[in-house]
Amino acid sequence: MDINQAIAQLDWQKEPRGLYEPIAYTLASGGKRLRPTLALLGTELFGGKEEEVLPAALALEVFHNFTLLHDDVMDRADVRRGRATVHVKWNDNTAILSGDQMMIEAYKLLGQVKEDKLPQVLRWFNQMATEICEGQQYDVDYESREDVRMAEYTEMIRLKTSVLLGNALQTGAYIAGADQESTAHLYNYGIHLGLAFQIQDDLLDVYGDEKTFGKAIGGDILCGKKSFMLLTALHTADAQTKEELKYWLARRDAEPKEKIRAVTALYDRLDVRSEAEKAIREHTDAAINELSYLPANAAREQLQALAEKLANRSN
Repeated sequence: MDINQAIAQLDWQKEPRGLYEPIAYTLASGGKRLRPTLALLGTELFGGKEEEVLPAALALEVFHNFTLLHDDVMDRADVRRGRATVHVKWNDNTAILSGDQMMIEAYKLLGQVKEDKLPQVLRWFNQMATEICEGQQYDVDYESREDVRMAEYTEMIRLKTSVLLGNALQTGAYIAGADQESTAHLYNYGIHLGLAFQIQDDLLDVYGDEKTFGKAIGGDILCGKKSFMLLTALHTADAQTKEELKYWLARRDAEPKEKIRAVTALYDRLDVRSEAEKAIREHTDAAINELSYLPANAAREQLQALAEKLANRSN
C-alpha cells in the first residue's frame, strides 16, 4: 500500500472537532514521508511483509508530525510545508493539545505491531522519543549561549533529527527478522542520513527558495538559532567579522529582511555554504558506506539513491 494512501485512511472524523481537525490538517499537508518510507525499506531489505511493518511506519509519521506542531509553537514559525502552521491557523493551545493527542495516537498505532516484536520495538521507540526531547531542550538552551561548540551542535541534531530516522530503519528491519549487526548498520545509516539532512536544512534556511522550501527563508537568522551556518561563521571569522556578525544577531529592532541580508552577506564572505556542502557530502558518504554491509538488493539501491537525493534536495 502507498504510504500516503495509508495515512489518508486514518480516521480523524471524531469529536471534539477542535482536537482532531488540526491533526487531519497536519497529516494532509504532505511532506517527504521519509520516516515511514525508511521503515518500509528496512523491512523490504530483509524480505519482510509490508503489512507487518505498516503500523510502526504510521506511528513514526504521526509521532514526527506531533513534534512539528510543538516545534512550531516554540520557534514561533508561521509556515510549514507552504501552509499556515497549526498555532497560526488555530492557536497555541490547539497546537499543544492536538500535538499531545498525536503522540497518543502514535502509541496506539505502535500497539498493533506483532506481539513477539512489540517489546523491543517499544523500547527503541521510547528511547528515541526521549532523545528527541533532549535534543529539543539542547536547541532551546543553545539559543542563549555564545560558546556552543560544533560537537555540541552535532549531538543536538543527532538527537533531534537522526535518531528518528535510525529508529525507523532498525524497526523495519527487526520486524522483518534482521539480526542485531544488520539493524545496527541500518541505524548508523540513519544517523548519518539525519545529520546530512539537518545540515542541508540549515543551508536551505539561508540559501533556499521559499517557493520550494515550504517555509520562510532566514528563520534561523532571525531567532539566533545555533545552526551549522552560524557556528561555522563564528568559528572561522576574524575578530572584525565576528563583531559584525554578533552586532546583527543582537539587533532586535532591525527590519527582518535587512537582518537576513546582512547576515547572509557575512556568510558569503566566510564561504560558509561550501563548508556546509562539504559536511553534507561527508555524512552522505558515511551513510552509504554503512549500506555496504547489508544485502545487495533493490531496497539497498533505493536507500543509496535516497541518500544522494536528500543531499541535493531543494526542500
